[in-house]
Amino acid sequence: MRGVIMHAPGDVRVEQREKPSIIEPSDAIIRLSATCICGSDLWPYRGIEHADHAPMGHEYVGVVEQIGADVKTVAVGDFVVGSFVASDNSCEICQAGYQSRCIHNVMMGGIGTQAEYARIPLADGTLVATPGQPDEDLIPSLLAASDVLGTGWFAAVAAEAGPGKTIAVVGDGAVGLSAILAAQQLGAERIIAFSRHPERQALAREFGATDIVEERGAEGAARIKEMTGGYGAHGVVEAVGTQESMWQAINSARPGGYVGYVGVGHGVELNGLELFFTGIHLHGGPAPVRRFLPELIQLIWDRKIDPGKVFDLTLPLEEAAEGYQAMDERRATKVLLTL
Repeated sequence: MRGVIMHAPGDVRVEQREKPSIIEPSDAIIRLSATCICGSDLWPYRGIEHADHAPMGHEYVGVVEQIGADVKTVAVGDFVVGSFVASDNSCEICQAGYQSRCIHNVMMGGIGTQAEYARIPLADGTLVATPGQPDEDLIPSLLAASDVLGTGWFAAVAAEAGPGKTIAVVGDGAVGLSAILAAQQLGAERIIAFSRHPERQALAREFGATDIVEERGAEGAARIKEMTGGYGAHGVVEAVGTQESMWQAINSARPGGYVGYVGVGHGVELNGLELFFTGIHLHGGPAPVRRFLPELIQLIWDRKIDPGKVFDLTLPLEEAAEGYQAMDERRATKVLLTL
C-alpha cells in the first residue's frame, strides 16, 4: 500500500509500505477514506522532534475491512471514526473519561495513518461507527473529529466553557479554531480569539468568536484583562505549546479561572512561585477524543456543526510533501489528503 514516510526533517515521501494485517484478536483493519496532516506533525518536520524513516499520521476515518476474533462493537463494512490514541475504553482511567491515557494506550502516530490502510489496535474501545455510510461532504468533518475537533472540544471543556463565561483561545490553528466552535456549542457568552491572520479570523468568527485580539504574549494577556474589566477570562484555551503561548494563556485568565492546555509543549517551563500566585486551574494534556466521539459524530451527522471547514487545502496522498510544506509555511491551516 502507499504510505507517507518521513525520512528526516523536511524529507517526506510517499512510498510502498506493507499492508497491515490482524496481529491481536482485538485489532481491526480499515481502508481509509481520508487522512490529514496535523500541526503536531510539523514538530519532526522542523527537526524539533526526531524522525528517521517514520510512518506518519494519526488521524483517520474509513471502512472496516477486517476484524479480529474478539471485536464486537464494529463490523466489516462499517464506516468508523477513531481517536488518535487507541484505548480499551474499559480500564479505570478510560472509565474516568481519560481514554488518551488508558493503561493500554497505543499512539496511532506510531502506526502511521497517512496511508491507504491502517491497523487499529483495541478496536472495540477506539472505533465508533457512524449511523450509516456518510455523504461525501461529511467526511472532512468526521475526519476532524478524530483529533482536532475532539482536542478543541476537550480544551474548551477543560477551560470550563459554558453559559455566561468569557473564553479566550490562544492559537488560531485547526485545534484553536475547533475550540472556538466547541466553546460556542457549549454556550459561552463571549469568545475571544487571538489571531493575526485574516482568513483564520474569518473562520473564527464563523465558528463563534465574538472578538479578535491581534496582540500576543504579555500584551495579549493585558488586552484580555482590559476587555474584561481588569478581571481576565473565565477560561482560556492554550493550543500552541510554546513558553510564550502558555504564559499568555495563564496570564489571560482571572484568579480562579481555568486554562485548558492541549498544545504539545516544547520548551515550556513554569516558574512555581509565579504560577502559585496566579490562582488558576491548569487542566490538559493529550485529549481523550474517544470520550467525545459519539456526541461529535451525531452533531456532524445531523449537520449541526461543520468542523471540516478547518481544512483549507485538499491534496491527493501522493502530494503529501507539498501539504507538509504548505502547513510549515502557513499557506494552509490544515491539509486533507484524499485516497
